[in-house]
Amino acid sequence: MTDVLGYRAKFGVLGPATNTIVQPEFEEMRPAGVTNHYSRIYVENANAISNEAFMQGTMVISENTLDAVKHVMPCAPDYLVMGMSAVTFYGGAEGCIQWKKKIEDFSGLNISVGSESIVAALKAYGNVKKIAFMSPYYPVANQEVANFFSDYGYESVSDICLQCPSWTAIAEVSNKVTRQTFNDLNDDSVDAIIQVGTNLSAIHLAADMELELGKPVIAINTATYWHALRTIGINDKLDGFGRLLKEH
Repeated sequence: MTDVLGYRAKFGVLGPATNTIVQPEFEEMRPAGVTNHYSRIYVENANAISNEAFMQGTMVISENTLDAVKHVMPCAPDYLVMGMSAVTFYGGAEGCIQWKKKIEDFSGLNISVGSESIVAALKAYGNVKKIAFMSPYYPVANQEVANFFSDYGYESVSDICLQCPSWTAIAEVSNKVTRQTFNDLNDDSVDAIIQVGTNLSAIHLAADMELELGKPVIAINTATYWHALRTIGINDKLDGFGRLLKEH
């Protein structure tokens, strides 16, 4: 017996309660036979007006993740997908491995997370050594992102943090601002441009910018959902989301 709608896979999607972008963007990329079941990680819409406040807020999300896992497990998902990226960069490659292990040991399921998904995407594109990235974060978190990528041999040539004043403000970053930030990061020395921060909408804009700039432009939600699909053996090629989902 298989689920009538999720006959290929049921994803348990974990995301902060304040996140309004992951759920609709994952739905846009969902192929037939796959269903997404969003479980909200409780967190207040705290103001993140400093490095310290930002880091404290993300750690609250991390600490509450297992509760969200518990609340999605009754629908019998086949696989978990993390819709919050910041904490998956903390502590470099080893920090991510340990964070994932806690979730996987608790649930008995494997999980795709944004940080490792982007690394997998970069490997799929190939010929990438130097990167630039943007985030809605604060500088201390951008440093964690750069450190993570360095563990995999990628040099962060430049980065921009938008320092959004609250969790919900991240979803209010306009396409105009995101486009300008991608352009500001572009440089002949940069092999690929990356956007992190799952509550910042970029799946379509990144695809457009990839064509304009002639190099990989990777939105974290695209990379994460692509990674989840490919990991469970779903290889559908999807248009409208850039080369990653169309070619790899």
